[in-house]
Amino acid sequence: MPASVWKGHLTFGLVSLPIKLFTAARSETISFNQLHKTDHSRVKQVLYCQAEDKPVVREDLVKGYEYEKGRYVIVDAEDIAKAAPPTAENMEILEFVKAGEIDPVYFETSFYIAPESAGEKAYALLFEALRRTGYVGVAKVAMHSREHIVILRPGASGLLLHTMYYADEVRKTEEFRTNTSLVADKELELAQMFVKSLEAVFEPGKYHDQYRENLKALIQSRVEGQAMVEPPPPQKLAPVVDIMQALKASMEKIAQKKPVQSALPLDAPAREKPKRARKASAK
Repeated sequence: MPASVWKGHLTFGLVSLPIKLFTAARSETISFNQLHKTDHSRVKQVLYCQAEDKPVVREDLVKGYEYEKGRYVIVDAEDIAKAAPPTAENMEILEFVKAGEIDPVYFETSFYIAPESAGEKAYALLFEALRRTGYVGVAKVAMHSREHIVILRPGASGLLLHTMYYADEVRKTEEFRTNTSLVADKELELAQMFVKSLEAVFEPGKYHDQYRENLKALIQSRVEGQAMVEPPPPQKLAPVVDIMQALKASMEKIAQKKPVQSALPLDAPAREKPKRARKASAK
C-alpha cells in the first residue's frame, strides 16, 4: 500500500474514527533531464546569493515573505507549525448537502479514505448512510501548508475525499457568458439529435493520452537508433459557416459508422424453405 498523505481523526456528531488519506489519482507524464549540450552530462541548479555574489548551500536558507518591495519578514518552521489549525489532526464534518448541488468546477484533488482497524464500523456506517441518502459531507482539513474545504462522498466500495477550491478562488462565470439568443430552434433541435446519437456509457479505460504515447514511441526509436515515424499533422479546421449543414453531415457520418442490424434477432430460428409442389403423375 502506498504511503498516506494525511493521518488523523474524522468526526461526525459525537462519532470519531481514525483514518488515513491516500492519493486517488496521479498524472502520468514523461519527464526529461537537463543535459549539457556539448557532452550530454547532467547539470544542476546552483543556489546563488545576489547580494554577496556567491553560491550558497541549502542549509543557509530561510523562508521569507515579501511584504513590501525588497523587504521581507522571516518565518521559520516552528512558526509555520504553530499556525496549523486543529483540522491538521481532526477533520470534522460540518454539514451534509445533496451531491448534485456542488458545481464540479470547485473540485481540486481526489483521495481515498481508509479507516484504521478501530474505526471500521463507524466508517461503514457513514459510507452506507451517505450512499442511501444521496448526501455528501462537507468538512475542513489542514494539509500541505493550507486548510482545505473538502467533501466526503461514497464511492464504489468506500469513501472518497475531494479537496475543493474556495469561492474566491473560482473565476466568476460572468466572464464567460454565452448568448443563447443566437441559436435558432431548428439548429437546437438538430444539435440535440446529434448529442443523443453519440450517447454512450462512460468508460474511462478506452481513452488514452496520444501525446504521451507518441513521446514514448519517439524515445524508444531513439534508443534503438531507428527513424521516428511522425504522426499525421493535426487537421486544420475552419470556422463553420452553415451550422445546419455541418450538423446534418455529422449525423450522416455517425450513421455510416453504426453497424447494420439484422432484421431477425440473432437467436431467432431460421425460416424453413417452402417445399416444392410435386408434379401430378400421368395416369
